[in-house]
Amino acid sequence: MRVWFITGASRGFGALIAEAALKAGDAVVATARDPNTVTARLGQHDRLLATRLDVTSEAEAHEAAGQAVKKFGRIDILVNNAGYGLLGAIEEASAAETAKLFNTNVFGVLGVTRAVLPHMRRQRSGHVINISSVGGYTGYPGWGVYGATKFAVEGISEALSAEVAPLGIKVTVVEPGFFRTDFLDETSLARTAQHIDDYRESVGNTRAHAADVNHGQRGDPRKLASAFIALVNAKNPPLRLPLGSDTVERIEAKNAFVARELAEWRTLATSTDFTEEAA
Repeated sequence: MRVWFITGASRGFGALIAEAALKAGDAVVATARDPNTVTARLGQHDRLLATRLDVTSEAEAHEAAGQAVKKFGRIDILVNNAGYGLLGAIEEASAAETAKLFNTNVFGVLGVTRAVLPHMRRQRSGHVINISSVGGYTGYPGWGVYGATKFAVEGISEALSAEVAPLGIKVTVVEPGFFRTDFLDETSLARTAQHIDDYRESVGNTRAHAADVNHGQRGDPRKLASAFIALVNAKNPPLRLPLGSDTVERIEAKNAFVARELAEWRTLATSTDFTEEAA
């Protein structure tokens, strides 16, 4: 029986992953700002611990991790899922809106990870799974600040993977595309207070598209939850796992663009190396 520690587990991806883990026979520490919302969604189980965690409080993260180990003896899988979106142009996003988003989506991931890693290091085993986004691999107009938080999660995950590999701990960053969750609802998506008319043809189109596709996205959230079970069952899990055909398409398109641009500018890019002649 593995022990999962899942943030933001009262709804959306977090709740579905928790349900899949319980169905697989594992134990789950499901966290949320209000643990009653977890039990309302997941019910009562011997293998379920619903506990309070506001990811912006590292003290609460250490407390929740301690409760998990006290009840189940270990933490095998950490899923950093808690987070929310911000829709608006980069210029439209205020300093306060930006700081609040980073506090949850980036500093929250760091704080929870710092709370759980000592237990995994002691075990010399574990799997840290950070949920990023297709927007953490390629940028979209209107999602720049949100994407920046996910680009940060990607960089954190890459470095962390190399740091903890000698300790028997694995790291995967999951990159979901657009799934039929409540991500585009007001409960999960904030919008910048400021709207600048000059961005109506770029960010304005993104706002309109978000409203149009809400709950009609390509991805099936329950299939995503099943994919998480396959991921943790893998002997050699990947560093990156894109989920959704839309994510795969965007990754392929960006990789092709980067390769073309690199080929075009390779001579200038490599001309800046130090040479004895230049000295």
